[in-house]
Amino acid sequence: MNRAVRSVGSLLPARADLADARRDPRRDLLAGLTVAIVALPLALGFGVSSGLGAEAGLTTAVIAGALAAVFGGSNLQVSGPTGAMTVVLVPIVGQYGVGGVLTVGLVAGVMLVALAVLRAGKFMRYVPAPVIEGFTLGIACVIGLQQVPNALGVDKPEGDRVLVVTWRAAEEFAKSPNWTAVGLAVSVALVMLVGARWRPTIPFSIVAVIGATLVAQLAGLDAARPIGDLPSGLSAPSLSFIDVSALGSLLAPAVAVAALAALESLLSASVADGMTVGQKHDPDRELFGQGLANIAAPLFGGVPATGAIARTAVNVRTGARSRLASLTHAAVLAVVVFAAAPLVSRIPLAALAGVLLATAIRMVEVGSLKAMAKATRSDALTLVLTAAATLALDLVYAVIIGLVVAGTLALRAVAKQARLNQVSLDRGDHSADEHDLLAEHVVAYCVDGPLFFAAAHRFLHELSEVAGVRVVILRMSRVSTMDATGALILKDVVEKLDRRGIVVMTSGIRPGHRQVLDSVGAWDLLRCEDRAYATTPEAVQGARDHLEGAGILPVASPARKVVGAVSEEAAR
Repeated sequence: MNRAVRSVGSLLPARADLADARRDPRRDLLAGLTVAIVALPLALGFGVSSGLGAEAGLTTAVIAGALAAVFGGSNLQVSGPTGAMTVVLVPIVGQYGVGGVLTVGLVAGVMLVALAVLRAGKFMRYVPAPVIEGFTLGIACVIGLQQVPNALGVDKPEGDRVLVVTWRAAEEFAKSPNWTAVGLAVSVALVMLVGARWRPTIPFSIVAVIGATLVAQLAGLDAARPIGDLPSGLSAPSLSFIDVSALGSLLAPAVAVAALAALESLLSASVADGMTVGQKHDPDRELFGQGLANIAAPLFGGVPATGAIARTAVNVRTGARSRLASLTHAAVLAVVVFAAAPLVSRIPLAALAGVLLATAIRMVEVGSLKAMAKATRSDALTLVLTAAATLALDLVYAVIIGLVVAGTLALRAVAKQARLNQVSLDRGDHSADEHDLLAEHVVAYCVDGPLFFAAAHRFLHELSEVAGVRVVILRMSRVSTMDATGALILKDVVEKLDRRGIVVMTSGIRPGHRQVLDSVGAWDLLRCEDRAYATTPEAVQGARDHLEGAGILPVASPARKVVGAVSEEAAR
């Protein structure tokens, strides 16, 4: 009981968090203000893209951003609505409606808390880099395509697949072009992309959005549709959206949302660690903080949240030192919600589309993609398949496919390391004639590398073709690992060769592998018939004794056997 309490207690905020916030508050406050300026158009845009509206994006940035800042495992992480999560939410909104999305977010939050308590955060390190890069590339493509309807100034067409929706939006635009919306979207995107290269420290996203809004208002551009009315404040917390009868059907989407939230948040926290010196996040506490954030956000009408890589990077680059910066970001956005909702409501949807188009382009790290493509064919294939699955299917399937492909290719590479090489018999104290006679009836192989399910069947095939000898010696000292399949294959080899009158003897089986052999009955088969030897010279002598007993070799003199025993002891 005490251990469980300590385990949960380690996930809660500590005094060190408060001490960090007191070190350089001015720097953290400035960083938080900068991040809020960058986050405002993104929160609005992702809220609109999710299907729940701009107010849902702002609510998520405030509620989830504050809770994740306090309870999360990174001092520098900034959380809120993200493009990756939007990609997952769009089909959920279409199938289950707003209430379904809020329920999914709540259930996903509970799952994240459970993962934190189970200490599952450490498993993030097992996701291969090509899967992450392919995942990111696919998300960038989906985010960009999702903005096409708003960028073209047309109503979002019906459809579950982003490629289908994009095509239908293009058809609608061709029938009735809205060049005003296109001009605003392209202008905002260009200002952000060019400005980021010219003055990286200036938040050009908010500059571009303000400029586009002023142009649309002053010029009376009716074709530039605004966001629409926003509530001046947060809604009261409520659980009225929960439909108990629908919980069963919402479980699978909740698992998808929880998996994505965990993956993206831990990846973002790792990126923040890499950009700083002396910062290291706690993956389990990060899952706990994201879980609480996702439990709370739906109560106020917010969408599921994750750690946001782009906003976290801005936070780090502007000098943030503690959680105070992330909290400031949430507080500034809260002020916007309560004091500036009428102004925000006038922002053209096309301008937000431009922000997200530029964000999607900046997500693609060309250097990283080139590095992965040049590394190995397996890495390149994993990256391409993950990106294609993200675009054609959904994010969870994409990650699963990427992991399966990467795992299969890795197993294939490891299996190739397993080798079965024929080795010559040591002459020892035998004469040349005796050695030649022994070599005529005995063959020795060195089993090198892993003997497991991915390589064992090739091992069986090669040994099954052995012919023309009476004894096969297997040197097992170089077997790096062995599983039940490998042990069963070895047992099968022994039994098959036995039926053909060929005796199998082994040498150098490691103690750790004996348990595996014993579990399938192979160790008893070898040991009971005196076929398992500690060293290869002992196995060779055992083969000679067997051939002598069969009358194939002449019986050695007692003196020769004594000399042979001394040679064996020296060989050990």
